[in-house]
Amino acid sequence: MNSSIIEHLMSAGRLDRLFIDGEWVVPQGHARAAVVDPSTEAQIAEIALGSASDVAAAVAAARRAFNAWSVSSAQSRALLLDRVHALILERTELFAQAISLEMGAAISMARSTQVPSAAEHIRVARDHAGSYPFVTYRGDMAIMREAFGVCGLITPWNWPLYQITAKVGPALAAGCTVVLKPSELSPLSALLFAEVIQDADIPPGVFNLVNGNGQDVGAALSAHPDVDMISITGSTRAGVLVAQAAAPTVKRVAQELGGKSPNVILPDADLARAVPAGVAAAFRNVGQSCSAPTRMIVPRARLEEVERLALDAVSSIVVGDPRSQHTTHGPVANRAQFNRVQEMIGIGLAEGARLVCGGLGRPEGLERGFYVRPTIFSAVQTQMKIAQEEIFGPVLAVIPYDTVEEAVEIANDTVYGLGAHVQGHDLGAARAVAARIRSGQVHINHPAWNPEAPFGGYKRSGNGREYGREGLEEYLETKAILGFLDGAAPSPAEETSVKSTRDAQEQS
Repeated sequence: MNSSIIEHLMSAGRLDRLFIDGEWVVPQGHARAAVVDPSTEAQIAEIALGSASDVAAAVAAARRAFNAWSVSSAQSRALLLDRVHALILERTELFAQAISLEMGAAISMARSTQVPSAAEHIRVARDHAGSYPFVTYRGDMAIMREAFGVCGLITPWNWPLYQITAKVGPALAAGCTVVLKPSELSPLSALLFAEVIQDADIPPGVFNLVNGNGQDVGAALSAHPDVDMISITGSTRAGVLVAQAAAPTVKRVAQELGGKSPNVILPDADLARAVPAGVAAAFRNVGQSCSAPTRMIVPRARLEEVERLALDAVSSIVVGDPRSQHTTHGPVANRAQFNRVQEMIGIGLAEGARLVCGGLGRPEGLERGFYVRPTIFSAVQTQMKIAQEEIFGPVLAVIPYDTVEEAVEIANDTVYGLGAHVQGHDLGAARAVAARIRSGQVHINHPAWNPEAPFGGYKRSGNGREYGREGLEEYLETKAILGFLDGAAPSPAEETSVKSTRDAQEQS
């Protein structure tokens, strides 16, 4: 199946093309990038990269399309997003195989989580497009929420399709047009997504795809004067560079960046449930999630029990060929990340943290591929690098505390504030701790993932929110029209008239 994905993309000419103004076009430059299978370290394909000139062409197409798309009815946009949603689900296996091939996700995880969760972002955007009050009234005013404009979207390699749909879905639902720059390290699922957009009959120019690196395409997109907004998911360093490039044109910049999320296990927690669930959450997607709870903060008196339960949890992890049905965790996604994780494990050993399991090198029997040994450090002190720096791999730091007050201090002792977890039997106590943690999301006792929950960070984890209603509102401007009414509430006929303005403009 994996070879057929490459064959499909090659035979259709996708690997050599960008998607601009509804067409697959040859880039204006000649730069190319290798696509590497992280499970074998072998090059499996090569993609064409765009340039600043290609960005300019894509932005011009998006600007032309914006005039009609932004005033189209929200219901019509919802119908088109419904087609996108259906096509993603219809092509689940194709997407899952591509994601497993390009970034190493275990095929079972790609099928059960990577693709369905990505489809959920489109479904949620579709639903909000059909129900959101784009016009409301306050006294004699009409408050209109209008499409922000042309949006540049920059997405990472760790959740390649999921991060694309989290941005594209609400942007299109709001009436914005977009230029997407996916990671050049995991471009296959992005190319397949562009095919979905085309097959769903999204109008030309509404969605554009320009593959490329950050220095060329990312910087050009961020600085372009006709781009009204940039949304980036990536490292804090990349977010800073994007914000600096965007500053001269005073565009909106939404950033979902790094994290070092705490998992506070309160003294009354059921350790037999909390610890294995915490290990699973930290190591999901091989630890390559910005919100992964990689700091497990536990009562010092129960540290030995936590270590034993964590070790038992790791024993059920099967690291290996991501295409195998028996594998739970594949390799990390690329060589640079493999080197980073190895470096940080070495630092943890040098800092004197107690190694519970894992360590340097590949797991036994895996001599090739970017495989990492699931690693747990205990007796970690909060000032250690492994407790402060984002590692982005299967490395968990267990940090002991003596009082709940100290646990909260440790949880907040980071420059990041993206996600957090709290575990405890007393829900009132858990809520009180959750309220004191400075992060954009807090999960109490491992609830189910909710695509409606706004997601984004405090501090250096970024700004802005994705997912749900707040994700849609990120792509909307606010316009107040004073004197719109005579002071009385609008009649049903007036409401209908205002809400159909965009339909009338489009028809004219």
